[in-house]
Amino acid sequence: MNLKNKKILVTGSSGFIGSHLTEKLVELGAGVKAFVKYNFQNEWGWLEYSEVKDEIEVYTGDIRDYDAVYDATKGVDIIFHLAALIGIPYSYISPLAYIKTNVEGTYNILQAARQNEVEKVVVTSTSETYGSAQYVPIDEKHPMVGQSPYSASKISADQIAISYHRSFELPVVIARPFNTYGPRQSARAIIPTIITQILNGQKEIKLGNLSPTRDFNYVKDTVNGFIALAESEKTVGEITNICSNTEISMQEIVDTIVRLIGKEVNIVKDKERVRPDKSEVDRLYGDNSKIKRITNWESEYNLEAGLKETISWFEDNLEFYKPDIYNI
Repeated sequence: MNLKNKKILVTGSSGFIGSHLTEKLVELGAGVKAFVKYNFQNEWGWLEYSEVKDEIEVYTGDIRDYDAVYDATKGVDIIFHLAALIGIPYSYISPLAYIKTNVEGTYNILQAARQNEVEKVVVTSTSETYGSAQYVPIDEKHPMVGQSPYSASKISADQIAISYHRSFELPVVIARPFNTYGPRQSARAIIPTIITQILNGQKEIKLGNLSPTRDFNYVKDTVNGFIALAESEKTVGEITNICSNTEISMQEIVDTIVRLIGKEVNIVKDKERVRPDKSEVDRLYGDNSKIKRITNWESEYNLEAGLKETISWFEDNLEFYKPDIYNI
């Protein structure tokens, strides 16, 4: 499927990955409708600062509101559904918020897409649905384990999406990205947390558990993965990882960023940033053989190249962040 001239709805378009995806779709010649959470200021998140701001149609609504979602999906060919609550620490405080946004929100997209006869729906999953690796590299057959209310809500959303494909033949694609990083990412994530604290001049960097490993992917690679999955006819009804097929520990990430920035810091373990023992995902290391087999996707960035671009962006945009405040 060629995305050029397609009418595409992107939910979560004002956020980190969503804004990058929106820009890429415009670059490819798609007509993009950006679904942005309604607010009284009519504020569009990262899209406010995007070069494509005047080339997209912005629709303000709430993913939890079926009427708004149904209205937004009228006349749409393809949906990229990224809208979600993603902060794991906050899911311990308000699990119900994650059910309403991630589960009900996904239901609203699926049902509206079914009624409006949308050609394809790409639903965003997460590597957190796997829990701690029971074997590596983690392929799409790995069991799903809800180790946090966040991951449980995403498992539920994935299963509802699969059920809509099996029950109603809705052309659903499930994209399962591993840990994405890059410009515009929330400071609640490990890489921007490290970068913003160092750039803010702090000598003691507060972090959580540094022993877990992750499979990190630069945002441009993740976005290209979403597009490759949407374009392929072999992905409908399938769950597909978007990952680098490598792993690195949090401690190694810290050491790499400190080296690239070139400032001496001390690491302080902050108990507030540590997950409950049974909720910590100790190892994520993904298998990307499936996406390579069924699409033309290839990772273009190694970790160091991606980190250099990320650090450069944060150096120019630190005013958007509050590095001295822990944001759950």
